[in-house]
Amino acid sequence: MKRYITNAGMVAGVIICATPVKAHHSFAMFDPTRTITVTETVKEFQWTNPHVLIWIAVDNARNLPPIVWSIEATSPGVLRRQGWNKDSLKPGDRVEVIGNPLRDGSPGAGFVRLKILDTGEILGVKLPTPPRE
Repeated sequence: MKRYITNAGMVAGVIICATPVKAHHSFAMFDPTRTITVTETVKEFQWTNPHVLIWIAVDNARNLPPIVWSIEATSPGVLRRQGWNKDSLKPGDRVEVIGNPLRDGSPGAGFVRLKILDTGEILGVKLPTPPRE
């Protein structure tokens, strides 16, 4: 009986510990039913785990400082398999970014696709094709 309680406790511990990990990788803060397009300049490109971040400086019409948008992509490992690398974007690159906006209206989005305006290169995440039955 003692061994059964120990095993059950270990299973419960694994389940409890796994829950926050799954929640961390949630993209629930983005609205997948909508897309926005932001055309401006890359301020910073952070090639870091767990998610790559693209910071875009968006000028506004009122002669105020630019608004900085945070564009969150997937992990460097996934992007590397798609042909990206840490030098894919550089500060000063003019880009057109398509993303799913933040639900709260803050300046940010979940990455969908990006076009480097000077070269015409399109960077995106290719989703795997589901297997045919």
